[in-house]
Amino acid sequence: MNNYPFFEVEKIPAQQTAILYLNRPEKLNAMSWPFWRDLAPVVEDLEKEPDVRVIVVAGKGKSFSVGIDVFDFFTAFSETIQGGTPEKRGEFYKLILQMQEGFSRMARGDKIYIGAAHRHCIGAGLDLLSACDLRLATKDTVISLRETKIAIVADMGSLNRLPRIIGQGNTRMMAYTGRDFTAAECLRMGLLSEVYDSQEDLMAGALKLAAEIADNSAATVTGTKKVLNFMEDHSVEDGLKYVAAWNSAFFNTKEVQDVFMKTMARKQEKK
Repeated sequence: MNNYPFFEVEKIPAQQTAILYLNRPEKLNAMSWPFWRDLAPVVEDLEKEPDVRVIVVAGKGKSFSVGIDVFDFFTAFSETIQGGTPEKRGEFYKLILQMQEGFSRMARGDKIYIGAAHRHCIGAGLDLLSACDLRLATKDTVISLRETKIAIVADMGSLNRLPRIIGQGNTRMMAYTGRDFTAAECLRMGLLSEVYDSQEDLMAGALKLAAEIADNSAATVTGTKKVLNFMEDHSVEDGLKYVAAWNSAFFNTKEVQDVFMKTMARKQEKK
């Protein structure tokens, strides 16, 4: 893999898992420009890794992420952000689309992404978490869709993805208030699947979950994600046709057939 200054990748070949660490602990993983520039490429690299099926997304140090590094961002792009000409507005629009791409690449990718948040998951940290397939956290995690507090309409994915995860009511509560929510509150909403006592327990739980997922057929897990993603903006009827097309195309692959035959053999042994 290429080297990306904001990220550290740790592979666990025996579990067909990788950990994608945010690696700016001295700033509580505040997302400076290298994060936005390199997230899509590092995700693309991981998507191409044949021995990686599941990626755990975590933060080094004391926090998952306190969100975008506002000072760094405005320093780097002040002319683009503040420029009043149509050209500058166009540049800013393209910059936003570029920044969105890393999260979108995760959401539509073939791999499964498990977000593992601890202590702080603020603003763009929540955008990152909501782009994951599954989300875990420590019990002391504070989660906030805080953009309204700094006069920004959240534009990195939370407003688009959260309603499908926690519903319109909970999303609007988070977005309109911009306040901090506890891990317990987010667990009740359905934003989190599990809450752990410590960061050590969190990572152990995330890796155990990753191993459980990676133990299944890669083609089947990928197909399941594709069908679930398809259902986000299609009818049940269209979804049934989509999954029928998927299975008719992929059921005769060697991997799927091998798993199917082993399952049938185990059932025969139990009789």
